[in-house]
Amino acid sequence: MILPIVAYGAQILRKVSASIDASYPSLSKLLEDMWETMYSSNGVGLAAPQINKDIRLFVIDSAQIFESLEPHEIGKYPDAPGVKQVFINAKVVDLAGEVWSYNEGCLSIPKIREDVLRPAEVTLSYMDENFVAHTETFNGISARVILHEYDHIQGKLFIDYLKPLRRKILQGKLNDISKGKVRVDYKMTQIK
Repeated sequence: MILPIVAYGAQILRKVSASIDASYPSLSKLLEDMWETMYSSNGVGLAAPQINKDIRLFVIDSAQIFESLEPHEIGKYPDAPGVKQVFINAKVVDLAGEVWSYNEGCLSIPKIREDVLRPAEVTLSYMDENFVAHTETFNGISARVILHEYDHIQGKLFIDYLKPLRRKILQGKLNDISKGKVRVDYKMTQIK
């Protein structure tokens, strides 16, 4: 089932999410719905707060980014061909590598894309959909998508990385999004 994406302005997008365990009700159905919602919205990642669930859960499929790149561009990223994965109760263990800029967007903040600086590498401890524990290092585009989604479960948004003047310039668009004055080709909901 395709779920509505929570729009910018909702308090849940600013809340630190809670950990879950294997007894979380209907987790496999929720994951199925998250994948379907992400793909139908043309996203490459989706965090539970974006579908109005304050739990430490997100999914990513960075392989989609590589599918859209020109062949000569793919070699610039060490994580090709990308990662499709579920992350439960993720915690950043380490950030490393050179900080680099990339143009990011967010399903909860449609029609706004901005260059964001992030480290090239993230080491994460997390559980997969079967609650098997992992500690793994990701880099390149995959690390960026993971850090973007990880921010969601920490109550942060990519616009928080922008300089104050840039945020001020965008404030009118952000206000419109929070009031539902934006057209998107996916289900979106305004929740306060």
